[in-house]
Amino acid sequence: MSDERISPNGPLKGKVALVTGASRGIGEAIAVRLAMAGAKVVISARTAESGDSKLEGSLHGTMDRIKNAGGEAAFIKADISNAGDRERLIAETTALYGAPDILVNNAAVTFFIPIADFTLKRYDVMMDVCVKAPFHLSQLVLPAMREKKSGAIINISSGAARHPEPPYKGAPIGQIVYGMCKAALERMSTGLARETYRDNVAVNVISPGLVATPGLLANARFGEDQEFEPPEVIAEAVFRLASADGISLTGRIDYAQPLLDELGEKPATLI
Repeated sequence: MSDERISPNGPLKGKVALVTGASRGIGEAIAVRLAMAGAKVVISARTAESGDSKLEGSLHGTMDRIKNAGGEAAFIKADISNAGDRERLIAETTALYGAPDILVNNAAVTFFIPIADFTLKRYDVMMDVCVKAPFHLSQLVLPAMREKKSGAIINISSGAARHPEPPYKGAPIGQIVYGMCKAALERMSTGLARETYRDNVAVNVISPGLVATPGLLANARFGEDQEFEPPEVIAEAVFRLASADGISLTGRIDYAQPLLDELGEKPATLI
């Protein structure tokens, strides 16, 4: 278990980490954890400043949290549903700190709507953010990773990717497209892990449990007995994959807590 502090000479010293969707929630926790291990962290999302969104959290807030604790971080506002913004994000990250050694595709969007009422516009938005963006960003970071024979791409999935099982009575509705997106992301990840194995570039998936993020709480209803997984658990799992020795861990689709149990690790307290 790590101390609650920034370790400039930690296991990710000299590494550049790019985390999408890091203005709040899981992405913020991941960015903080990687910074604690000594990485230079670039965070991205659409919400740059407090008040830009109805949800709590901002890129500026995440960056300040890291920098005030002695870490190194910068933010780049970007809409990753747009290909031009994705290309700009990688170019500006490289100009700031160097080519990313670690890419965490965390950004996502979902609408809790039954498929009969789901518009094609919303479908396209979800595919752009949850599938096309991780695919394209991975393409953009791979040349430098392959040249260095080192790198880690970590994609954040969801239990929604699993096939539903009967009995169906009383089952939740509105997660079909989200499940489609995450299933596609998982298949892309294992395929890419195979393609990049000889280049020493690891590609893995972490699937969180239910996390009480601002976005989730604003769009879904839960009973009083609902249990949530702390974001620190997901952040620790991502850190362990990002700091693994070469490709000793690659092509994995793991739930966060079982992975930590397998590795004999506990989540660090975040700064």
